[in-house]
Amino acid sequence: MSTYEASFKIDSKDDSYAARRLLEQAYDTIREESRSVREGTDDADELLRAFKTLREAAKEPTPGRLTITYEQYGGGFED
Repeated sequence: MSTYEASFKIDSKDDSYAARRLLEQAYDTIREESRSVREGTDDADELLRAFKTLREAAKEPTPGRLTITYEQYGGGFED
């Protein structure tokens, strides 16, 4: 398994706005994907709730850190 990580330090209102936009876009993308592929499944609902929580937390412009981790598992997808 390969792991990739990016961290974004939020130390200004502009940084906070950028983090908020990133999380809003991620939430919107996951919501749309869930509607077209996984609608009504428990895992889709749980994932959407988690990203909604992140989106809501980023609404207030405060200092912090946004970290994204991508864990890549071996093998590909089956067709």
